[in-house]
Amino acid sequence: MLATLDVPFAEPAWVVAVDAAAESGQPLILVNMVELPPLPLSVLMGYDQLDDTPELARALREPVELAQSLGIRVERLRVKSFHPIEALVQLVAERKPGLLVFGPDRTKLSRRVYRRAVRALHQHIECLVWLPDD
Repeated sequence: MLATLDVPFAEPAWVVAVDAAAESGQPLILVNMVELPPLPLSVLMGYDQLDDTPELARALREPVELAQSLGIRVERLRVKSFHPIEALVQLVAERKPGLLVFGPDRTKLSRRVYRRAVRALHQHIECLVWLPDD
């Protein structure tokens, strides 16, 4: 499983995830956790569906294209939640991947959010976790 928090992936992360899927013969689950702002009226009226920026869409497509070129089955998930880190922990618990590659581009994500996510992953999930070098 390759996961990010609504920012592009760090290239080393998606390379490791695709390589692990190829080596293990398992499908690649690519997850983009998106924070859903607490605007109940927007959700009710269907205005919470904002498209990805062109940069993000391109960045999320790169690992998919590489994996598919290697014959790896890819499942893409876009999970919207008021609490995306907690939702990621729940998703990992449900899907039970052998490896979670948590690879958001650190230049596009705040340090505080990244540290909080890493702490939650280490405390609450039971699979192997790979993080890009600092």
